[in-house]
Amino acid sequence: MDAQSRGRAEEIDPADQWVLNPRTGNYELRLDRSAAQQQPSVAAPRRPSSTRTAAPGAPKAPKAPSPAVPAPRRGEGPPGRRGGRPRKGGGGGGRRKRILVVTGGTLAFLLVAGSVGAYLYYDHLNGNLNVTDVGDAGTGGFKKDQPINILVIGTDKRSGEGNEGYGDADSVGHADTTILFHVSKDRSNATALSIPRDLITNIPACPTKQPDGSTKTIPGQKTTRFNVSLGQEGRDPGCTMRTVKELTGVTVDNFMMVDFNAVKVLSTAVGGVPVCLAKPVDDKDSKLKLDAGEHRLQGEQALAFVRTRHSFGNHGDLDRIKTQQQFLGSMMREMKSKETLTSPKKFFSLAEAATKSLTVDSGIGSIDKLTNLAGELKDIDLKNITFTTLPVLDNPAEPEGKKATVVVDQRVADPLLKMIQADVSLTEVEKKEQAAKDAADAEAKSKADALLQGNRAPAGDVRVDVYNGGGPGGAASTTVTWLQNSKGVNKSSNRGNAPAKLDATQLEYAPNQADQARALADLMGLPATALKMGSADAASKTPMKLTLGADFKGAGVSMTAPQKAPEDIQRVEADKAICAK
Repeated sequence: MDAQSRGRAEEIDPADQWVLNPRTGNYELRLDRSAAQQQPSVAAPRRPSSTRTAAPGAPKAPKAPSPAVPAPRRGEGPPGRRGGRPRKGGGGGGRRKRILVVTGGTLAFLLVAGSVGAYLYYDHLNGNLNVTDVGDAGTGGFKKDQPINILVIGTDKRSGEGNEGYGDADSVGHADTTILFHVSKDRSNATALSIPRDLITNIPACPTKQPDGSTKTIPGQKTTRFNVSLGQEGRDPGCTMRTVKELTGVTVDNFMMVDFNAVKVLSTAVGGVPVCLAKPVDDKDSKLKLDAGEHRLQGEQALAFVRTRHSFGNHGDLDRIKTQQQFLGSMMREMKSKETLTSPKKFFSLAEAATKSLTVDSGIGSIDKLTNLAGELKDIDLKNITFTTLPVLDNPAEPEGKKATVVVDQRVADPLLKMIQADVSLTEVEKKEQAAKDAADAEAKSKADALLQGNRAPAGDVRVDVYNGGGPGGAASTTVTWLQNSKGVNKSSNRGNAPAKLDATQLEYAPNQADQARALADLMGLPATALKMGSADAASKTPMKLTLGADFKGAGVSMTAPQKAPEDIQRVEADKAICAK
């Protein structure tokens, strides 16, 4: 039994169990067997009846609706079914239905591309989720008024029926496909950064929760493949989150993890994913055999498509990443299509498949929290979602002809990562927050740029008090340590938390401290708009005031990000269909 059919009973279509109560004008769930059996077309979750003993751990069945609710009449059904009559007006008080907002995409991207409503059992869906406690590896959860960073991990663990024959059946799994999904603060755009599995990097020491509730620290590992950050040596997804933070400078809020089975059940639940091939493919390793042209893939074929490494490009993992990005973009478009958004059957299937496929951290480990996340992401236009890959080079430590791993191409990667850190879009999208204040910001920036024209004081002459006004915990302390030990700013002091929080970092200085301010701005990588000059001169030993705001990412991380992506980065735009070559 695969993940899509687990817990189903008697091939009952869930949509057929919703009937109109003429007394209230609401659709209500009817659980009696005679009504449910009238159209046994699509499987529904198993529900314990009044005479059946529920299995241990099974979700609690809700109370049956009033006996006064009639069986469906000809031509009636739940909203969205052919022949049904949609109820006018908004939902009145007393509705016992929960609307689960699920969003599109394959794998964990089901929570990204668009909203899909489905009437389902709350406890049942909660019971489908697998939740992992990763401690302090992430922020503990996304925030509504801040950018969101979700780490999507596709593991090559061979779980699920029919997957034992793929590769090493006994493997505990690796971080086989990893995407850092960054959503802008104003929710106008998103960047999906793929991290190659064969990238050579450092894995930090990882505190990992054990089954008995204790915490075990897995030792770090230098110059090893990125994919061993998960599964190997007992590492959990929190370790992959920590590795990504060290690699990119981006703190991950939450993670979502799926395995092979997720590709099969989600592609089937959506009714197949359209793909285009520029040439015929016959890959004996992935078992993908398709003619050139357009195809709609689901189940085993969909899995073969995202697994193939010998069909496109240079037959390596970097070209497989491009193929996976194209597949994800196509899945998103399919999820946003009218056929999906108006189909109750697909709503049910997708909600079931998505929740059964996901492993998440405790910060989003409930349907309520996932629904809140979906609400933050549902309005992003597909044209403003860009897939790209962390720029890499062949590993120079390996001999020619035997290149199997890659290293970060810092020349191209640094500006790309700075854009993500600074919440700059890779698309030409106008940010909602920026649109209303463009003129004022332009004038302020012009004045600030003028202030930066002039002399710089020696680092030893710079006096500054550092406050944390919204940066990461301990930011003031670590910044002062960095300034003193790395930059020679010995007259810097940690003043702890600021009286109030700021969205943007700010350096306040007096006119006679302009040389110091310019020097500190250079050292810190502060933008001109971060400088605020007072009206009166300061005493000779009065320090400037540096308040680290919510935009501060860490000591040494420049805050002057490029406004345009490097020309030579790889990218796939989610709203465009292209053929795999």
